Amino acid sequence: MAWTDERVETLKKLWADGLSASQIAKQLGGVTRNAVIGKVHRLGLSGRAAPSRPTRRVAAPKLAPRPRTASTPSQANAKAKTANGSEPAIVRAPAPAPVPVEPHVLPSGDYATVLTLREGMCKWPVGDPADASFRFCGHKTTPGQAYCEAHSQMAYQPQAKRKRKPAEDARAVLDSLASGRRANF
Repeated sequence: MAWTDERVETLKKLWADGLSASQIAKQLGGVTRNAVIGKVHRLGLSGRAAPSRPTRRVAAPKLAPRPRTASTPSQANAKAKTANGSEPAIVRAPAPAPVPVEPHVLPSGDYATVLTLREGMCKWPVGDPADASFRFCGHKTTPGQAYCEAHSQMAYQPQAKRKRKPAEDARAVLDSLASGRRANF
């Protein structure tokens, strides 16, 4: 199929009207969507009157998100209620940075290396592996653990509590199911 001047003009008009490449290909006939896209790029057509989007049904209006407030531990213990009856979100301060632990010096006067590591020694790496001064912590570990107490606290963070969806989201889902509409959350 050759691009005649008439077909190119039709392509330009349809593209400016905001039709998609698939829709233009169907109207022109004998060309694919990719052929239309290629010709549009070769012609340098970039601006469009309006993007081609299928019409959507109007979804239910979204509820405004609850404002998050910082609270002190005393406020959290008091379990203050907001105007809508829900509890305010608790913002926790970050945990203090762990105190660095100096590597353990072995009885030979050296530090633990990959060749001197044994069962019950902390395997926390210290330094750059490409550097000659690279070593391991070497402190005593709890049986069955890979790291000493200090490095275990850094390596194994407590799992965060699972957050539940606010009641407003659950209510919106139930309402949409009841009315036959589908809500995406």
